[in-house]
Amino acid sequence: MDKERKIKDWIIATRPWSFPASTMPALVTISYIYFLKDRIPAEINWWYGILAFIGACIFQASGNLIGDYFDFKYGVDRKESFGSSRMLVDEIFSPKAILNYGFVMLTIGIGLGLYLFVHTGVDLLWIGAIGVLATFFYYKLKFVALGDLVIFIVYGPLIGLGTAFVMTNRLMWNVVLLNIPIAFLVVNILHANNMRDIRDDGKAHIRTHAMALGMKGAKVQYLLLAVGAYLGVVLMVVFGMIHPLALIVFLSLPIELKNIKQVRKAEVENPELIKDLDANSAQLVLIFSLLFALANFVAAGL
Repeated sequence: MDKERKIKDWIIATRPWSFPASTMPALVTISYIYFLKDRIPAEINWWYGILAFIGACIFQASGNLIGDYFDFKYGVDRKESFGSSRMLVDEIFSPKAILNYGFVMLTIGIGLGLYLFVHTGVDLLWIGAIGVLATFFYYKLKFVALGDLVIFIVYGPLIGLGTAFVMTNRLMWNVVLLNIPIAFLVVNILHANNMRDIRDDGKAHIRTHAMALGMKGAKVQYLLLAVGAYLGVVLMVVFGMIHPLALIVFLSLPIELKNIKQVRKAEVENPELIKDLDANSAQLVLIFSLLFALANFVAAGL
């Protein structure tokens, strides 16, 4: 029983509920390449796509662990706050154990990236380098209101670009556009977290993007990104980049409307009102992306 609990704690420490942020851009990119497979003048390596999917998840796990360490170290995560996996604030793991865990995951991710680099091309180096730097220094950038920008770049366009590159050995810039709607929704995971923590982050003397906007502005941003995700899919259909079947992403709209309703209740002094909004936003990323990927896979046979 103790062993099972220990294994469970190691898994929870990586915050697996947040993994749609990294895995879904890779999955949607794989599905899009499948949709275009007869129009891509290159041999497609599907196995490398799977490795890119796994690698994106490993890098995110590493970032979550390293971020939790520094958030705890600088007093961002405390007993009374809502963020993190709570493995440190509840003293289930020592800070050193979490940091070392994060470095182990980062090393595995880098090793996987180097394997793919050896079998693909040099462009994977700069893509991977951005990913590694973002993973390690994200906590610093979040503290100076740049977290949303970093998440938008990495958890959408960059993961998509890297996934497409290892599969085709080509820089497919159209997958950057493809992943912008997903990136919008992924940013809302972080943004929901930061909206909830405005009060507590202020006590830790850091400044997130939500704090810079204020609660009213933060609510507007959440709404704009939510609307932008669906509008982006519509525009890609209109301009013929994706099949009209992709409009099935609108089946996820009830989840989004529920999240927006929750956002409207947000108050700086009552963070418990949106304590689950980040997890609910991650759920939307998962459903939206699965529908998007399904549309691409099915449309390939039409």
